Amino acid sequence: MICTLYSHQIGFDKIVETLKSSYPKASVEISHQAGSQTASVDVKGGLLSSGSRFTIQYREREEPSYQIPDTDNCALTGNLRGLYGYVDSLHSKNEKIKSLFLQKIQTINSEFSINQEKGETKDLKELIQKLAKDFEAVLFVQPKTIISKADQQHFLDQNLDLLLDNNGDCDVENLEVKINSIYYDKQPEVITEEQKKWKTDSEKILQERAIKINKYLPFIEAEEDVVLRTPREIAERICVLAMTNLVAFNTISSEEATEYLQNYNLWDVVTPNEKDFLANPTEQKKSSESWKCECIWVLMFALNKIDDLGFPDVLCSLNDIAEEDYPVGPDKDPNDFINSVFNAKSKNEILAINDLYYRLDWACVDARLNGEEMTEVHPGVVYERHYALNWLINYGEADWDDVTCDT
Repeated sequence: MICTLYSHQIGFDKIVETLKSSYPKASVEISHQAGSQTASVDVKGGLLSSGSRFTIQYREREEPSYQIPDTDNCALTGNLRGLYGYVDSLHSKNEKIKSLFLQKIQTINSEFSINQEKGETKDLKELIQKLAKDFEAVLFVQPKTIISKADQQHFLDQNLDLLLDNNGDCDVENLEVKINSIYYDKQPEVITEEQKKWKTDSEKILQERAIKINKYLPFIEAEEDVVLRTPREIAERICVLAMTNLVAFNTISSEEATEYLQNYNLWDVVTPNEKDFLANPTEQKKSSESWKCECIWVLMFALNKIDDLGFPDVLCSLNDIAEEDYPVGPDKDPNDFINSVFNAKSKNEILAINDLYYRLDWACVDARLNGEEMTEVHPGVVYERHYALNWLINYGEADWDDVTCDT
């Protein structure tokens, strides 16, 4: 076997169409087994070359989703649970990419393996590249193949760049976690007037700032379907983020932050990724963690500690938060802050802002995919704020480390 491609998209017919267009003179035979489909491609040889044969075996989830449910007994879903555990166990020199990879695994809906059965098929690497791009896939690759980047089994992204290997090496700077909403986000039969208003108001803001609008983006969840995080949850999350942020900016050591969080009984709400960061705060991890100041900004806004969230065309400044409102610091007990918070912004207010950042994030992703520079907003600021807002509304019922910003 050369590799296995994993994608959030489904579509065996799309693969067959690509095979026929790539090898118009080849014989393509389709067969069906329980739970899977196989395309066998026989390529005729020329005067100076023998023929070749390769196969693509495909399967998909019985119920496409954006999560890996514990109760789904589908064979592919079971495989994805194993894949998630395997990747989670690997050391990575780029924890941000690993985290995104784990998020992407949860969105996978199809798997197809490519195997060279006979000879060497001409342009097979180019076919794999096309399929990887078309399906926005990640690839599990065997060593010593036409697309290998390591001497052991490893993962590549859709550009066939090294995503992760057993040594923790990674050659990519970003990994898109993108899901086609038709696979998981079925729109309700009844759209509330509030949902319509949020979408209309958001698109008006985008139009005024000459930001691209996708009219076909779905409505976000209705107010009645959302359970906001409690003020206490928000306050605790702010305190933890504030401490890791101080480490990211070299204000305090990771040891001091760890001791502080343990002394004030907050260690239980520190996430696995945050504990990993505090245990080994590399410069790369610090750079990634420093962006969480935007999350702090959003959560403080949600607790009414900031009057104006501001537009995401510039980075926030935590120095603009009143010292007496900031939860951590020398001789400060963060529990005083946590225990003083009883109210947060209304569900309607949070969802209206969430709708705006959902559409802003789509515009940023669209620009990046098309190789365009996004100057109207700062894409990094948009992503981090969207992340915090999705956590606030319990999007996908995900814990902090596992929040996704689907567009």
